[in-house]
Amino acid sequence: MSTKTDKKGKLGKSKNPNSGPDILFYHLERAKLLDILPSLLEKSLERGWQAVVQASTDKQVGELNGALWTQNEDSFLPHGAADDGCCDQQPLYLTPTLDNPNSAAIRFFVGGAHPDDIKGYERIVYLFDGNDGEAVSDARKQWKRLAGEGLEATYWKQNERGRWEKKA
Repeated sequence: MSTKTDKKGKLGKSKNPNSGPDILFYHLERAKLLDILPSLLEKSLERGWQAVVQASTDKQVGELNGALWTQNEDSFLPHGAADDGCCDQQPLYLTPTLDNPNSAAIRFFVGGAHPDDIKGYERIVYLFDGNDGEAVSDARKQWKRLAGEGLEATYWKQNERGRWEKKA
């Protein structure tokens, strides 16, 4: 690994660009997506990263868009979707498609969206509902597919206290 400077001038570790992005699977059991996603998006912005959140449907994007406006009275997550315009200027872009108009460094997959093309990203985050058998099965399929492509991923699950533990 080499070092690089992010948009805020902070040094961080950069993987070999030929090794693919960091891939993280978050198994949500104790918390809902909207309990977890905003803090992950905040951390992405703090790192100087633009982000794309890909959901499966326009309806899911609309629900996320509305929820992010009201999720916390004390802070604001600058975000938008295609209907909001200025897509290339949105620090956090919500979409049901594979587009990346804001040149995001990190892409989140939620609501059953699949990480088809992950080239060009520094990090991929796949969040799935551990209480939904279909979502768990789909996450396993995605894990196996990515492993079959020679990519490494980490698997995170909440413990009894709600803290994230790396399981694989």
